[in-house]
Amino acid sequence: MLPIDFTRKLIDIESISGNEKAVAYFLRDRLQSLGARVELEEAEPDRPNVFASWGRPDVVLSTHTDTVPPFIPSREDDQYVYGRGACDAKGIIAAQVEAASQLRADGISDFGLLFVVGEERNSAGAAAANRNPRGARYLINGEPTENRLAIGTKGALRVEVEATGRAAHSAYPELGESATEKLLEALNRLRSIPLPEDPVLGRTTCNIGILQAGIAPNVIPNQARAELMYRLVGPGEPLLAAIREAVGSLATVKKILEIPPVRLNRMDGLETTVVAFATDIPSLSGWGEPFLIGPGSIQVAHTEHERIAKAELMQATAIYVKMVKKLKE
Repeated sequence: MLPIDFTRKLIDIESISGNEKAVAYFLRDRLQSLGARVELEEAEPDRPNVFASWGRPDVVLSTHTDTVPPFIPSREDDQYVYGRGACDAKGIIAAQVEAASQLRADGISDFGLLFVVGEERNSAGAAAANRNPRGARYLINGEPTENRLAIGTKGALRVEVEATGRAAHSAYPELGESATEKLLEALNRLRSIPLPEDPVLGRTTCNIGILQAGIAPNVIPNQARAELMYRLVGPGEPLLAAIREAVGSLATVKKILEIPPVRLNRMDGLETTVVAFATDIPSLSGWGEPFLIGPGSIQVAHTEHERIAKAELMQATAIYVKMVKKLKE
């Protein structure tokens, strides 16, 4: 099955984070047909990772099976395949599976594929896989880098900021205390704090992604919360301390997730880049020396027009084959 057709089949199996079981079973059947030994290992109930091996793998290709919402079915034109997960990361799965097929046709063994759940939420699948590493020397992780080898990735710090107040009738605001106003002041302070920079990874960035407050326009809100995502270029603890200091008594600050930034290796013959997104690589520390490369652009991932170029899919397959062979020399 060509990567283009396989990408569409994968896209059409909805696998929003938490619902990856069906796509795992589909991959199991396909990989078994290629002669792989396939193991389904649950990261959480009904959320299996997929590990396929030919012999004793010293190189493993990996990416994730989950997508962000909402589900968008596949379609294609002459240049692109469209749909949720086209580039993040079902097209990458298809390219890696096709690479495995070509490697076997060339008589290559002792490599594997690892497809994990939960990358889009909390890396639960990678964390589970890391509790059971298989002795590989190298990990080639797939994310949309436009087929350029990433030599660095930003990390991530996700925090919740929650303010509390006292409910009252909005006609008598002096009887209440607005949690929303306290939260807005806290967020304004956070927008003003200096953020770290790095000569390779660039500047730390912040996104205020979620805002929740109030129950009705005529009620002074007694609770308000926000979730923020910082893209890290250094350790998270100093930034977290600065966040808490800036917010002060206006609200509480809770760390939800931290993924450290990563420096990665080069390989002769591959163009390089630096990416601002975080990956599963820090959670797969037991799976060998990591590389990061894959088809597609992160700039269309998570959008309503997510797509992947057919030419990039075919190029990625060739790159993965070349990398596995080179690492096995």
